[in-house]
Amino acid sequence: MTRHILFIIDGLPGGGAENVTLTLAEGIAHRGYPVTLISLSKKLDYTIPGNIDYRVCHDNGTGPLRKLTELSRRARQLDDRLELLFAEKGPPALVISSLHKTDRIVVRSRLLQECNVWHCIHGIFSRSYLGNKNAFSRYLKKYKIQRTYHQRNIVTVSEAVGEDMINNVGVRPAKRLTIYNPFDFDKIKQRSMGHNPFAGENYILHIGRLHQVKRQDRLLEAFAMADIPTKLIILGQGEKSVTEQLNALIVRLNLQDKVVLGGFMSNPIPVLKDARLFVLSSDSEGLPTVLIESLVCETPVVSTACPGGVKEIMVGELASYQSALDASSLATKIRHGWQSPPDITPAMYAKFDINLIIERYLSLMADKNSDSK
Repeated sequence: MTRHILFIIDGLPGGGAENVTLTLAEGIAHRGYPVTLISLSKKLDYTIPGNIDYRVCHDNGTGPLRKLTELSRRARQLDDRLELLFAEKGPPALVISSLHKTDRIVVRSRLLQECNVWHCIHGIFSRSYLGNKNAFSRYLKKYKIQRTYHQRNIVTVSEAVGEDMINNVGVRPAKRLTIYNPFDFDKIKQRSMGHNPFAGENYILHIGRLHQVKRQDRLLEAFAMADIPTKLIILGQGEKSVTEQLNALIVRLNLQDKVVLGGFMSNPIPVLKDARLFVLSSDSEGLPTVLIESLVCETPVVSTACPGGVKEIMVGELASYQSALDASSLATKIRHGWQSPPDITPAMYAKFDINLIIERYLSLMADKNSDSK
């Protein structure tokens, strides 16, 4: 019997890393491998493909010490679920752990100690976890991250993410490989044929979590400066405080009639396909999924040249559509993208093909002793 492959993730709310995990799991399952996906929370904003064995390991901890004992308690809860899974299917040939919260639990799991575990790192940790902290808090968080991944196997979704983990965070993994996120081009094009509630309108689009690192505030300021006769549609959900701040900024910039906060959409691809321009405004990005989806949909892109994988996507002609990390520069590039968009070709995104990426992940099963990168 073919040994199964196990994915573990903290939850499945709407987000890039979550979408990537589902895409990869479904693609591997299509190859005939039994795939199990364990979510460490009940949060689910996606439809689980029928070829994936989806299980939830929800934390039911209560009491005043709940936060203090969270990691060890949740690792024990995970082991209870794994014991049943392993009795049913045997030990997995490969375990992929995604997101830092997941990793902190997985490294404490007793049953996973002898398994072939790879931790998938999606973001620029020096920005997302160490930025905006005082010296002591930064030291403590850095130490915790180093301890989590010390002598562990890690997959980074871009070269920039890997370099950040090694050079800026000080992680010393056992092995480190860069494997880009997988994209099913045919499926993206199929999804793009769905319903677009903004069909027939002329608009600029942004898709992303409403979060400080995504810098939708910078986007709003840049859009106001660009002064283009069109709408800006922002799709995504996030913290209530961030949403309130963005709404207040929209009023202050007098953009009430030009900006739409459209919330989360399970399939935003039709909106992306029909956009005149897609804009990313982040302070950092691991490997921005929506930027590649834009290219597949032949939608022109503009992005901040932020730390992370953007520069590995926007090469050649696309490089001139990157801005500095300020609203004025972003406004200039938005006008450039609006007036003189690039011609999008398949060669610009070919290296992210799901079949190439799946082969690289499957190679992790066959060669546990591959050299680190």
